[in-house]
Formats: sequence, C-alpha cells, structure tokens
Amino acid sequence: MTILHVIILAIIQGLAELLPISSSAHVVVAEKLMGMDPTAPAMTLLLVMLHTGTMFAVIAYFWAQWRATYFRDVETFKTIVLQLFVASFVTAVIGYGLIEAIEKLVLHGKHAEVEQLFGRLDLIAPALAAVGILILIAGLRHSREQSTSDAVAADNRDDSTGLDVRQAGWIGAIQGLCLPFRGFSRSGATISTGMLLGVAKARAEEFSFALAVILTPPAIAREAWRLVKAQHLTGAAPIASAMMPSLLGMLFAFLAGLVALKWLSQWLESGRWHWFGVYCLVAAVAVEYLHHVGY
Repeated sequence: MTILHVIILAIIQGLAELLPISSSAHVVVAEKLMGMDPTAPAMTLLLVMLHTGTMFAVIAYFWAQWRATYFRDVETFKTIVLQLFVASFVTAVIGYGLIEAIEKLVLHGKHAEVEQLFGRLDLIAPALAAVGILILIAGLRHSREQSTSDAVAADNRDDSTGLDVRQAGWIGAIQGLCLPFRGFSRSGATISTGMLLGVAKARAEEFSFALAVILTPPAIAREAWRLVKAQHLTGAAPIASAMMPSLLGMLFAFLAGLVALKWLSQWLESGRWHWFGVYCLVAAVAVEYLHHVGY
C-alpha cells in the first residue's frame, strides 16, 4: 500500500462517510479495484482511522450547532446525554450481539472475526439496496408531508432536541444493525429512521453524527486489538508501522469530510434526501456486477 493509495482511500472515505451512501462499501470496492485485501487487519485499522478523521470533521462542523442546541442549559444537556446514552446502549446490545452471533454461528472458526466478511461484494450489494430503499421511503414521505402546513410547522419547531428517548432508542437500534454489514450506511439509516419517526431532519442529522462521535473510539480500539492479535498469531506488521499511513489518511479524510458535510446539509435542507436512496440502489447494481465479474 503506497501513500497515493492511502490518499485516494482517505478522500473516498471522507466524501462518502458523511453522505448517506456507505463509505465502507465505497472504500472496500476501491481497495478491491486496487488489488488490496479489505479484510486484512492493517486495512480495517486504516478504515477505522479514516472514520476518526471524519469524526473530527463532524465535531468541527457541528460544534457551533451542538453548543447552541445541546448546551443552552443544564436540563437540555441532561436530556441529550440521556438520549445519546440510550441510543448508544441499544447500539452496543444489538450491534455487538449480532457480531458475536455471526462470528460464532456463521463463521464457526476459532479465530473467526466479522471483518472476514467485509470484502464480500455479494453481501455489500444487498446492504446498499436495503439502505437505498429505506432512504427512498423516508425522503419521499418527508416530501409529501412538506406539502402540508402542519408538517412544515413541526419540522421547524423550536424545541431543545426534536426527539425523545423512545425515538433515540429506535435510532440506536438501527445503528446497531449497521455495525456488522458493510454497505448499510450508518448515517443514511439513522437519519432516515429519525425522519420516519417524525424527528425534524436537521435534528436527525445532528443526532446521527453525535452518535458517530461516540461510536468511533470503541471501533478504533476493536481494530487496534485485532491488529495486535494478528501480529501475535501470524507475524503481521506491527501496529506502529500500520499507524503511520493511517494517521496520514485520517488527515485527508478530515478535510474531505468537511466538504461532504456542507453538501449533505444543503441536500437535507433542499428536500432531495431521496436521491441518495436512488444512488444507493444504482451503486448496489454496480457492486453486484463487480462481484459477478470476479472482484
């Protein structure tokens, strides 16, 4: 893996992560087209570090909004902390429960890891199609509701968070389903779920990316530990050497992520959310074709 490869993957990750089109699917396809193994510990660590770059982009982009919305007073702060805790807890129960089930019941190996499935385009294609349908449903329903004055008023209501604990729990549950499946876009699924539950689209976006900030550190720890285990079992490259290209990729992902966030917000506000669903469906067909021809 060269520095050029890292930069290309970082730009793809940064642009795709913060759009609801599954950055993981795009990075995996790019890795396969460049002759890399997406399931290798060093590559999955790189992917998580690229996520870290976009996490910092999220913090930089949303900080002013979060400060105005979530830190306006003590009660509001306590409310959002509770909602984030509930959503993250549900994510952990469902997501890591699914990972454990897949590793023990599907893969069966002594050292089985769900990451072994991450390079399979035949699994990524249906995941892309599934999230594409979810985004389409949410976007088209939201467009219809915008035609009524009541829906517009609800979407612009001036409340502290725009969602309650029950809605946060459902968003966390859908986020949990995203963890083991490359292609099932985390941001696309969680924002769409929020919109279907009646959460204002801007609030759903803010909450989704706040959850991403919480989710990223455990993901980094998991992949770092996986690389350490691989080094012990197979003599893979030490984590220090794998970290250097990952840190460079993190920087480029941060810059690309800022650009993507600006575009995402504009698309949310312009009522074109459903077009991301169309894109995911087209991407699913393209990924299935690549699998068919041998990638």
